[in-house]
Amino acid sequence: MDFKLHPWLAEDCYYLGDFPLCALLLSKDANYPWYILVPRQAGIVEAFQLNKQDQQTLQDESLQFSQALSAAFSADKMNIAALGNMVPQLHLHHIVRYKHDAAWPNPIWGHVSAKQYTPSALQDRIQKTHQLLGQMHFTPNLQTS
Repeated sequence: MDFKLHPWLAEDCYYLGDFPLCALLLSKDANYPWYILVPRQAGIVEAFQLNKQDQQTLQDESLQFSQALSAAFSADKMNIAALGNMVPQLHLHHIVRYKHDAAWPNPIWGHVSAKQYTPSALQDRIQKTHQLLGQMHFTPNLQTS
């Protein structure tokens, strides 16, 4: 079975490129710097379903990406979550949080309406993301930049 991104993730996110294991998505909600890592393996719902090497790779990609996001966006807190109640495909949300953001200190889900990116803000966010990933093993999707 070939990997295919869940339709809701494909609809709600921009595809930015690939780490060795995970696809990197940017949420279309511009309220927060909100990214999603999705292991590119078919049929995976839970992290424990990955083999041991891929579990370690997922952990490494998530931690390195979180550290880069925190530094690049001067985060007050990084929220990392794998819920999967609505989208059963394994995916990890990486959300940069600030003490002054609209939902602080609560979870972001259902707190404020989604805000669309302007074309220039989207290009700025994508460019900043590609720059912060320059030192990591990341292959950008150049169709979004």
